[in-house]
Amino acid sequence: MTFVVGENCIRCKHTDCVEVCPVDCFYEGPNFLVIHPDECIDCALCEPECPVDAIYAEDELPEDQQQFLALNAELAQKWANITEMKPALEDAEKWKGVPGKLQYLIKDAG
Repeated sequence: MTFVVGENCIRCKHTDCVEVCPVDCFYEGPNFLVIHPDECIDCALCEPECPVDAIYAEDELPEDQQQFLALNAELAQKWANITEMKPALEDAEKWKGVPGKLQYLIKDAG
């Protein structure tokens, strides 16, 4: 099983989760983080660290977040690994809890 970064991370990109990951399975895009499903060891350390509740256990992924399982796997293949905490995006607080953010996901690594 893996953990999955969901929609709440889009346009926020807090990296508190990265700091606690013992296997460095997070990957960073322009406005979103993902977890590599083949690298995640299901330790659950990241989930409580996320200030916007964007991380879910795969078997607890809400129905409206199911597409993020495939997105995490796809984008982890394209994006660079992130191993240290960085500041959240400048307007992260404005986007916290805003629904329907998938349309704002930037998939290009930049």
